[in-house]
Amino acid sequence: MFQALRIRDFRLLWGGSVISALGTWLLVLAIPAHVLLVTGSLRDTGLTLAAQYLPVLILGPVAGVVTDRCDRRRLMIATSLFRAGAVAAMLLGTAPGHYWVLYAALIAESSGGVLYLPAWQARTPALVGTGPLLSSANSLNALADGAVRLVGGPLGGILLAAFGVRWLICADAFSYLAAAAANALTSRPAGTNVGRATTITAVVRDLLEGGRVLRAQPVARALLPVTVIFLAANAALSAMLIPLGIRRLGGGENTGFVLSALGVGFLLGAPLLRVLLDRVQPRTLLTVTLVATAAGQFGLFTSTSLAIALPAAVAIGMFGSMSEVIPQTAMQRVIPNAVLGRISAVFLTGEAAVGLIGAVAGPFLAQAVHLAGLAAAASLVTLAAAALTRLSVPRMAVVVREPAPPRTNRIPPRRRRPGMCRLSISWFKPCLKGFAARAGRW
Repeated sequence: MFQALRIRDFRLLWGGSVISALGTWLLVLAIPAHVLLVTGSLRDTGLTLAAQYLPVLILGPVAGVVTDRCDRRRLMIATSLFRAGAVAAMLLGTAPGHYWVLYAALIAESSGGVLYLPAWQARTPALVGTGPLLSSANSLNALADGAVRLVGGPLGGILLAAFGVRWLICADAFSYLAAAAANALTSRPAGTNVGRATTITAVVRDLLEGGRVLRAQPVARALLPVTVIFLAANAALSAMLIPLGIRRLGGGENTGFVLSALGVGFLLGAPLLRVLLDRVQPRTLLTVTLVATAAGQFGLFTSTSLAIALPAAVAIGMFGSMSEVIPQTAMQRVIPNAVLGRISAVFLTGEAAVGLIGAVAGPFLAQAVHLAGLAAAASLVTLAAAALTRLSVPRMAVVVREPAPPRTNRIPPRRRRPGMCRLSISWFKPCLKGFAARAGRW
């Protein structure tokens, strides 16, 4: 699973992404909790979620064009620095009456992420290739995601209680600066799209080209609706996770156990992904993981005790994370890298759209049909995504292992000090002259 870390540029890219993700997760719970504690308003707290989703919906497709037209290394450095500045601006919005600054900073940070994520997804196969090392890279990303989820949220809550939200904001800003530094240390790409004219006509033309590539590629075309359907069901249930823990499982402490179990599932899914991604057809593997995720969803949201909830949460974390990585890896292998940013942005935009819809629709559906009814409906939707995967996703070519560097039997010459070589030659010269003179006399 760690083979991709042998590549220096990916090692730097992955390390920077882990640091920035940890900083982000420190604020995932801290910012909404701070707003709720200070204002006591659920509306103001909900606006923090909307501020994170809206930029993805508005800028998503255009971000893909920018990713494919620009030097992705420079773009990732610039967006990391921009996000560091946006997070630092949150320090001005923590006082009562200045929360509009906080919302504006959240929108700015999310806007930078809209540009960063497609560039990151497109640059990964450019660094490691599309063979087995890509499976290693995506498995490492899933491992890091699980570790950050497991540690970041609880750690953010502890640090919020101990030091306050301002220290967490500074930590998040520093994490983005560290990510920018790591990207700056990577090698410059050999060829870039820098210098191409960027006009409205050119952007529209690139968008149309990306749409044509997506329609012409049967694997990516089939995976898009599967991914959207699955994430819609997942978002509807995620919105009800906190109420489930508080009302059915015994309070906030047990809710923390469920969140930790989800993180453990992510960690368990990463090595399993590395083993199976190159050995099992994506449509078969994705069908199985979606069915297992549906079972975990129904088990968790109909449970009344931790004895059932925790194993179900581990199953959701493990198989749900695999269900997200499998389409991403398949897409990175079948889409040309020159347009991969645009296609990745389409998937990310669809994910944000259904995430926002699910977050809004989930509580209303839970009130109408109760939590058990919502669990049954969401599980059936996930099963429908599994059936659609089996019926519509075509088979892919077998992944060919990348050849090892050729071995050579040539023994490199020993390095001698120049002075020693000159000394030895000058010492032999008189001997050679004497031997030549004797040979002439003979």
